[in-house]
Amino acid sequence: MKASKIRELNNEELVAKLADLKKELFNLRLSHSSGQLSNNMALSLCKKDIARVQTVLKQRESTQQGG
Repeated sequence: MKASKIRELNNEELVAKLADLKKELFNLRLSHSSGQLSNNMALSLCKKDIARVQTVLKQRESTQQGG
């Protein structure tokens, strides 16, 4: 997911997206450990998406605090 698309979402949507991505990462790790994951890049892409969402949330938090 592109960072520009993430910035378009409001805070509630970002929190929901973060929860979904963490569930997806859990499922990907489970598939990887059992040897059923066919696309190993999916793990790193999911991790990067989580980092992007967390970054946008932190940026918004710091701007709301006057930072």
